[in-house]
Amino acid sequence: MSTTPHAHPESAADNANTAPAGTRSTAEVIDLFNAAFTKRAPELLDDLVHEDCVMVSVQPAPEGTRYEGLDACLGFWRALALDLNTTFTPTDVYVFGDRAVIKWRVAFQPGEVNEVFGDAHADSVWMLGVNLMEIRDGRIVEALGYGKTP
Repeated sequence: MSTTPHAHPESAADNANTAPAGTRSTAEVIDLFNAAFTKRAPELLDDLVHEDCVMVSVQPAPEGTRYEGLDACLGFWRALALDLNTTFTPTDVYVFGDRAVIKWRVAFQPGEVNEVFGDAHADSVWMLGVNLMEIRDGRIVEALGYGKTP
């Protein structure tokens, strides 16, 4: 199985945003997904989420919270993209056909508690995590989030 690392996740996002969802590659979908958070542009997510999407957040540990369906997943991600207390940085992206792994770092405003990452991070200024993604027909159908907790 070969991997395709993408060192610049924002670079292809501008071009991929104009492509119809069904024609986007896994790499293009992931580029747009990451750009929604790094650019605080939740509108980039609108055509990326499949109606049957399942997403599991990183908190509360150890199980996370399960979100099912377009509205639940899109609502969660849109709110997170707009959260001014968090700053996401994808550190590595690997694509394997219709699957992808996003390694990320998130920084928090000092002393702010983010409801997504929980009280455990109230004294943290950053954390590391990964998302395991599955793409079908140019849309996200599964996103499983895992994070290092204090």
